[in-house]
This record gives sequence, structure tokens and C-alpha cells, in this order.
Amino acid sequence: MSVFPKNEGSLDRTLRVVVGLVLISLAFVGPANPWFLLGAIPLITGLIGWCPAYQIFGLNTCRYKKVMKM
Repeated sequence: MSVFPKNEGSLDRTLRVVVGLVLISLAFVGPANPWFLLGAIPLITGLIGWCPAYQIFGLNTCRYKKVMKM
């Protein structure tokens, strides 16, 4: 069992990585400010496939179903 069970589907993860990279790239294109660091949040959650906010609210966008072992 994983410490952080995946709770993001593939489309969700892809969108998070793209949005994260776009926000981080603003540091090189736009005015210099620390707001580009917010891009690290969706980037990291998209790469690991686990979102703490989804965990808190009980959301899950994965397609697979959890199998209970007895």
C-alpha cells in the first residue's frame, strides 16, 4: 500500500502538469514576482498523482476501483 494513494485521473494529472509549467514559465516571460512559485503546487501534485485537497474532501478522479483485501 502506498503512503499517498493516487486520487487523480490521467486527464486531471495532465492538466495540472501543463498549468504548473505555464505558471512557472511566467517567471521567465513576465514581470519578476514570486507568484510563479504557485505553479509548483499543481506541477508536483500532477507528477505524484495525489492531491491533499482531494483527500480532505473525499474526491477521486481515478478510473480504477479500489479492491478491498481481507
